[in-house]
Amino acid sequence: MGATINDVARAAGVSPSTVSRVLSDHPKISSKTKQRVRKAIEELNYHPNTIARSLARNTTHTIGVILNAEADLLMRNSFFIQALTGVSVYAREKGYHVMFDFNKNEEEDLAIAKSYVSGKSVDGIILFTSRIHDKCIEYLKKNRFPFSVIGRPDDTQDVLWVDNDNFQATYQVTNYLIDRGHTVIGFMGGPPSLRVSVDRYEGFKKAMSVHGLPLIKDIIHDKGIFSEEYGCECMRRILGSSAQGGCMPDAVITCDDMQAIGALKAMGEHGVTNISIIGFNNTPLGCFQNPRLTSVDVNADKLGYFSAKLLVDCLEKNRDAPTHYIVPTVLAERESVVLRG
Repeated sequence: MGATINDVARAAGVSPSTVSRVLSDHPKISSKTKQRVRKAIEELNYHPNTIARSLARNTTHTIGVILNAEADLLMRNSFFIQALTGVSVYAREKGYHVMFDFNKNEEEDLAIAKSYVSGKSVDGIILFTSRIHDKCIEYLKKNRFPFSVIGRPDDTQDVLWVDNDNFQATYQVTNYLIDRGHTVIGFMGGPPSLRVSVDRYEGFKKAMSVHGLPLIKDIIHDKGIFSEEYGCECMRRILGSSAQGGCMPDAVITCDDMQAIGALKAMGEHGVTNISIIGFNNTPLGCFQNPRLTSVDVNADKLGYFSAKLLVDCLEKNRDAPTHYIVPTVLAERESVVLRG
């Protein structure tokens, strides 16, 4: 039978309640007492009953994560795994467990959030996306339930959030292509309900406008999904249209690596090699494409890490903590972008 809290108390010469306070790092317990208790814990190999501690504190020490993706997409798109890893790393550092669920749409997001809140199964929630007029954010704010968001919300007041500067990242990517001689640039966007999709499309349009380059309807698909199938379908339509006398782009920016991989697949089917392709997220699969995919690294693990930090700071009432973080992006240059002219 393992050691009990009473065993630790006797070994350290303190009361069981003092041991409990040391376990929760209570500020009123002296460092000398904490050191003595922790030594006894180590020597006795004592493991506290986390369920009992949670009941006593009316907390779970668990973070709920809501992933906006179906199971098959979670398997293929490493963004979610990388971001979830970042969440887990910080949660572990602070002694929190992580529980996650995934979904098909916003209504299921909301149902999961309501289940977490009403069931009191988590202390706080991390949302893996920010939608336009987000129902989950509205619900959690209304119920004053702690949460953080990966993605810039419409209204940042009273919301903890972490994001890249997606407008600036796409603006810079477009300039990168233009500097390399590209003037006929297409675009593949994500779901228009997502803030990240809107910001990336706006960054693309702004850069094109600054350089006096036209937005050509036939090579722009701004209302899509983050999937290989969508990228392949769009590129097939672009190539099919150009074969009938339509516009042939010399470059295409996609909002996600899975779209870019699909686009490269369609180009391979048609024997096309002279269109530069750029993706977002810098997923490992990009390095195994032919040509290897140039992509914007959004540092997904850091997005997850800081989303957890924001939430834990809130749960632990750290009043000096920031309310948001902007994680920098880096362009991973590879062979899918070629010089022109």
